[in-house]
Amino acid sequence: MSGSKDEKAHRAVERVARESYGRLVAYLSVHTRDLAGAEDALSEALLKALTAWPREGVPQNPEAWLLTTARHSLIDLFRHQRVVSDKEPDFLLLTRDSVETSLETNYPDERLKLLFVCAHPAIDPAMHTPLMLQTVLGLNAERIAGSFLVSPKTMGQRLSRAKTKIRDGGIRFEVPEQNQLPQRLDAVLEAIYAAFGIGWDDMAGAEQPGRGLAEEAIWLARVLLQLMPGEAEVRGLLALMLHCEARRAARRDRHGRYVPLSEQDPKLWSLTLVEEAERHLAEAAKYGRLGRFQLEAAIQSVHAERARSGRIEWTAITRFYEQLNHISPTIGGRTGYAAAIAEASGAERGLAVLDAIDQDAVPDYQPYWAVRAHLLQRLGRSPEASDAYDRAIGLAEDPAIREFLLQRRG
Repeated sequence: MSGSKDEKAHRAVERVARESYGRLVAYLSVHTRDLAGAEDALSEALLKALTAWPREGVPQNPEAWLLTTARHSLIDLFRHQRVVSDKEPDFLLLTRDSVETSLETNYPDERLKLLFVCAHPAIDPAMHTPLMLQTVLGLNAERIAGSFLVSPKTMGQRLSRAKTKIRDGGIRFEVPEQNQLPQRLDAVLEAIYAAFGIGWDDMAGAEQPGRGLAEEAIWLARVLLQLMPGEAEVRGLLALMLHCEARRAARRDRHGRYVPLSEQDPKLWSLTLVEEAERHLAEAAKYGRLGRFQLEAAIQSVHAERARSGRIEWTAITRFYEQLNHISPTIGGRTGYAAAIAEASGAERGLAVLDAIDQDAVPDYQPYWAVRAHLLQRLGRSPEASDAYDRAIGLAEDPAIREFLLQRRG
């Protein structure tokens, strides 16, 4: 019985840490103006929960319990360091209404403020996205490091320096004035999309933890849209993520096997999400400010049209990729363009696009090798196709995609 009680408590701690970390850190850091201190206090509260909850039972409101415990740690730290006079407003905010907060879970969600703090111009631009991924969405340095191709130790050191910059630079923990929002918007959009991408990549199935991260990214985009309803790229990003999310149920067959987009059953797509995505994309077009996310969403919109027409208009997709690569050139965009050109005009032309990409930029980019293998196979160049498939299989992190490529390799 005791073991079962301990297990239940530990699962509850893991759940709340996964689902509420960002909200709790944001709330604490906004009121203390010390991001690293807020993270330390929350970590200490989580450790206390691992001891207290098996003994006392999981509280009715676990998030509020953690918030109150972390806040008490910060108050004790303020007193111990004798810095109350320097931080009197923050100290009062921490001590006020502690009883009420312990009974309620509807404390203000301050994550939007923290997103814009992390996007401050004084912080190294290369750290904007990693910092948001850790502080707002709760990813650890190891997971972030894997996405940015650096060691966990290096990423941890860079994150620590960025947090010190926030604390010592006097950066204000608030949503900037309206005229300051645009200069930080790109970084915020990039971080939200990176979180969605990590969540999407993590999902081997519908019930995997990555689902929560993808849904959090969509939620943040919705909140951002409320703040900046006239920003076309906010709508573009939301449309892009909704189109991808609409296909969740179709990405795997009933045996868990990977199904590529062009072979998915459109009847499994969420029509509600597709229609919402289309509304945002149409609204974004009214502003006449075309951007990367709108173009990526437009590509997904063409794919979504297959549910109605039964075919994919590859020529339209190539045109959108041409515009995308003109305004925001990336390896991913060039690879996608190659795949679309191959469908519209033949495998040889698609392979020519791939051949024109700087080879120093693609050794570890899995989609490049998967597309290359497919086109070489279509052209009957079997030995070269096998080599490319081997590269793609070795770089694939999703077991279902590895199995799919192994079957295609033959």
